[in-house]
This record gives sequence, structure tokens and C-alpha cells, in this order.
Amino acid sequence: MKAEIPDLGLLHTDRQNTLRHSANKDAILSCDKWHQLAAHHRERAERWTLPYRKRRASGQMHPIYDFLFIYYRNKPSHLEAWHPGHGVSLEEAPVGETFKEAYYRFKNGCTSLDPSRMKEATRHRLEMALRLCQSVSARPAAFGCFGMHEWAMVYQGDTESEVRHAERLPLRLSQVATDAFVRSRPIQCSHFDAFRFFSPDAKDFNRNQPSKDTRLDNEQCGCLHTNMDLYKLATQCMPWVGSELLWKCFKFAMTARQLDMQASPYDCTSLGFEPIKVETSAGKLEYERQQRSLSEAAKPLREELIKRLEGILA
Repeated sequence: MKAEIPDLGLLHTDRQNTLRHSANKDAILSCDKWHQLAAHHRERAERWTLPYRKRRASGQMHPIYDFLFIYYRNKPSHLEAWHPGHGVSLEEAPVGETFKEAYYRFKNGCTSLDPSRMKEATRHRLEMALRLCQSVSARPAAFGCFGMHEWAMVYQGDTESEVRHAERLPLRLSQVATDAFVRSRPIQCSHFDAFRFFSPDAKDFNRNQPSKDTRLDNEQCGCLHTNMDLYKLATQCMPWVGSELLWKCFKFAMTARQLDMQASPYDCTSLGFEPIKVETSAGKLEYERQQRSLSEAAKPLREELIKRLEGILA
């Protein structure tokens, strides 16, 4: 199967930067072009990574922006590093610190990713990511959860240790009112990594009990966290899927995280974000409207990830 060529949107039409192809159909980027792409990628990534490093050095944390670095455990340096992805060869690119020999080969003056060097554990990780994406794509989207997972996480949380962001963000409602809202309606969370953070007394309110072993059976493309996890999957599949797709997933996940916190029980106005009050009818409608929009935006990202992984694993 022919590998998908990453989105190389910065390509110019001048002769020096015109794409050529190798005998095995890989796109070939000139030295000037791939340096340009790498510099552009690092510049846009540093708009997020440098402020994060500064906050971390001062012992502070942004509850919205820093989530993707902390929860998904992708180091800022990993987001900043540029990789072309499978199916692209780089002229005069040294195998070394960035283009590591564990992944790349140098042949005929060009450096490219070499799937034959992939460890079995890595191949298994990519295969599982592909299976999950295919499963999610095949399942109809479900809406109407209204972001209740964040509310269930703070149910009966009387201390700061039990309410994750209490030191920075107060609850919009009192703890009593928050608990009453959680009890007022059934919760329908299908995402295990969200469900596992429910407070112990809130777990029974969920209509199902998702587990790590049932992810392929439960996760669906209407879920905010399932779509946000496209960034996690792209991270786990680096450098094979390429930095352009990783960046698209990062920006999408940041937008999804904003909605996640706006609809949460936390008061995010100090961060510049107005609440989406899902405890009201108008708030529920607004949440579902944005949830549906994000679900549509996630589809091409998931499709692209599937195509890349199919080409790599072929």
C-alpha cells in the first residue's frame, strides 16, 4: 500500500523546493525545504511549550492549557521536534539526535523512516491505535452526556485533595448544589479514562461501567474525551505519523479541553472563559451544539490517522 504523504502546506512552486520522488515513491524534500518546515513547526509549538515551561518553573499550572502536557505525558520537546512522517525522504538530513537510527535509515543521500526497524512493542501500539480508531469510526456518535464526567469527579469532594482544581478554580455552585445536580440525572459516560476519575460514590450513577478492556466496545466519536485522545494516539504513534498530523491533533485537543472546562463545575472566568451552564436548559443545548461541532471536526483527523497507520503497518 502506498504511504500517505503528509500535508506539506508550506511547499513553494519554485524549482528548488519542488517535490521529487524516490524509486520507492517516497516524496523527497530538499535540505532547504525540510529545514523550513522544521523551523516553522518549532515556532508554532513554542507558542505553547515556552509558556508551559515558564509556569512549571515558577510552580504554577494553567488548568486548561497545561492539561495536554501533564495528562498525556507528552514532553514539550517531543511536540517541538519535527518529523516528516512515513513516506517522506529528507535530503542531507543527518541520522542522529533528531532523526534517530532506531527509526531512520540513510540511503542514496536521503534520510527516511524505516518501518523494518520498528520494535514489536511499537508495532503492537500502532496496531492497537488503529483498531481503536477504526472501532470509533464505525460506531454511531452519541450525544447528550453534557460533560457530566467533570461533575462526577468532584461529587462529595469536601477537601481540596478531592477537588482537583480547587486551589486555582472555585466551584461555580456550592458543594451541596453540585452534589444535588450530579444526583438529579443519570450519567452516560462511555470513556474509561474519564470514568476512572469519578469519585467513588458517583460511579454507580453512570449508566454503564466502562473499563480499559472494553474500550473497543464503548468509545464513540461523539465523546469529547475520545476525540481529544486523538492527540494521545498521534503522540503514541510518533515519529511514524509525522508532526503535521500531531500538530493538528494538538490544536484540536486544546479546543476540546476548553469546552471540557467551560462546561465543568469549575468557575473559569478568572482564566478568561465564560461558563457553559449545563445545569440549565440553555447550557445543555450550547454544550451539545459545540460537542457535535467538535465531533465533526475530529472525523477527518481520525480518518487521516487511520490512513497513515494502515500505510505504515502494511
